Amino acid sequence: MSWWGKLLGGAFGFMLGGPLGALIGAAFGHNFDKGLGSIGDDFAPGAQERVQTAFFTTVFSVMGHLAKADGRVSQHEIQMAREIMQQFNLDAERRKVAIELFNQGKRPDFPLDEVLAQFRQECHRRRNLMQMFVEILMHAAYADGELHAGERQVLERVREALGFSPEVFRHIEAMVRNARHFAGGGAPDASPRDVLREAYEILGVDASASDAEVKKAYRRLMNQHHPDKLVSKGLPEEMIRLATEKSQEIRKAYDTVRKARAASR
Repeated sequence: MSWWGKLLGGAFGFMLGGPLGALIGAAFGHNFDKGLGSIGDDFAPGAQERVQTAFFTTVFSVMGHLAKADGRVSQHEIQMAREIMQQFNLDAERRKVAIELFNQGKRPDFPLDEVLAQFRQECHRRRNLMQMFVEILMHAAYADGELHAGERQVLERVREALGFSPEVFRHIEAMVRNARHFAGGGAPDASPRDVLREAYEILGVDASASDAEVKKAYRRLMNQHHPDKLVSKGLPEEMIRLATEKSQEIRKAYDTVRKARAASR
């Protein structure tokens, strides 16, 4: 049975506890602080299904907090949340819980620092998983095309809580900001020079980098975003589409650089 099936089956006493346990319990309308006991090794610390539950809970609650960062939740941000839920291919039951988590994140007493601290602990050094979490938040923050001051402050707290360096965070932001030119049909209004510059930014290398350095950066990013590897580390199966799309964007950016270099020789 999947992590979601166990939650639906009433197995809320998986000892997740802490602020994440309180959030998911409230989202389901259950109080599972007492009397339900453990459900075994599947929800022991570090177990995949426990990490999946923590990831799902943290993503949607912190997304709600991020949306409220500028003092109000705009219709654009609400639509963004709906689109992300659709992108995750959530059924009606999962969507209802995600919306409740989102609403909890908007509350003024939302314990952001405590939630992030527990999420990092639950991830058990799964760095690529935490990076995917940050990328999802970045996509949410850029839903209206720009990053507002309040959103940047929340993201900075996320960066510090999860232990990312400023350099890594800037690269993640560049990947998300420039993704529109490498997703789907791309951005037809962009000049070839801009697209090439943004391809380098996505790969995290300068135009002066050697071919070997470009390929190394590409392979590292593909490894970080490999959908099967992320699911094995705790990414909920519903979110595999996002990881797949991100891998495709990275591949297109690499192809853009590779073709431009071949044409210039």
